[in-house]
Amino acid sequence: MAAPYDVVIVGGGPAGLSAALVLGRARRRVAVVDAGAPRNAPAARLRGFLSRDGMSPGALLETGRAEAAGYGVETIRARVEHIAPGFLVGLADGSVLRARRVLMATGLHDELPDIPGVRERWGKDVLHCPYCHGYEVRDRPLGVLGSHPGAVGQALLLRRWSDDVVFFPHTLEPTGGERERLAARGVRIAGGRVARLVADGDRLRGVELAGGRVEPRSAVFVVPRMTPQDGPLTALGCARDADGWVVVDASGRTSVPGVWAVGNVADRRAQVITAAGMGSAAAIAVDHDLLDEEIGRAVAAHREPERLQRL
Repeated sequence: MAAPYDVVIVGGGPAGLSAALVLGRARRRVAVVDAGAPRNAPAARLRGFLSRDGMSPGALLETGRAEAAGYGVETIRARVEHIAPGFLVGLADGSVLRARRVLMATGLHDELPDIPGVRERWGKDVLHCPYCHGYEVRDRPLGVLGSHPGAVGQALLLRRWSDDVVFFPHTLEPTGGERERLAARGVRIAGGRVARLVADGDRLRGVELAGGRVEPRSAVFVVPRMTPQDGPLTALGCARDADGWVVVDASGRTSVPGVWAVGNVADRRAQVITAAGMGSAAAIAVDHDLLDEEIGRAVAAHREPERLQRL
C-alpha cells in the first residue's frame, strides 16, 4: 500500500480546511476527503465572519481549498464509507487511504419540521440563526415556528431585530411562564397548527394556519433538530455525552487515541468562524501528537546502538 498520510481529514468545510491549512504549513502530508455537501450550501451569504462577511459559502470553500493546495494538501472528492482500526479510511469507490491520525469535520444534518414550504424556502427566508440572518431581515414581519423546545427562546431573542414577531406554537404548547415572557417581550402568539408556508414567486408571503388564515410574514425562523454526521466516530468507539454527541477536549481530541472531531460534528452551536477556529486548534494538537510519536521513535533509535554495545 502507499505510504500513509500523516493526517486524513474527513470533511472539507471551514473546520476541515482550516485544519488542513495549518497542517500543510507544518509540512505534514494531508488529504481532505470531501463529499461536497456543505450544510450552509442553501445560504447565499456568510455573516459574522471577520473579513469574510457577505462572502458566499461556496467562494469561502473554493478559496480555502486553493490556499491549502498551495501547501501540498490533497483534496479528494469522495464519501467516506468507514474507518477501520489502524486508520484505514475506506471510500465509496472502494479505495482505501492509510492515515497516522484522523480528523473528523463532517458537520451535522438539519432535520426540518414536516411543513410544506419549509424545506423549499430553507436558507432563503426560512432561517435558523438570528445572529447569522437577523440583521438582514431587521424591522420586517417575522415568524417563529414552534416545532422545537428552543423555539420560544428564539422568538424572545428575535425581538432585538424586529418589533413585529409572531410565535406560531404549532405542535409546541407554551407554558404559562413562557406565554408571560412572550407577552412581556411583545411577541404575539398565533394559535393553531401551521398548515404550510405561502410563497409568491420566490418570496415568502406568509404562514397559513389550519383554518386557512394567512399571517403575513417576510421571514420565518425555525429551530431544526440537529443530528451529527458521525457514523465513523461511532464505529471507532468514541465516547459520547448524555445527549449522544461525541465527547472532545478543548483541542477536539476524542476518547480514541489519534482521532479528533471538530466543527458541527462535535458542537452543534459552532458557527462558520467558530468551526474554522476549532479546526486550527485541532491541527496544532494533532501536529504535536505526531511530533511526540516521532521524538519517541528517534530516542529509541538513538539508544539502540548504546544498548547493543553493552551486550
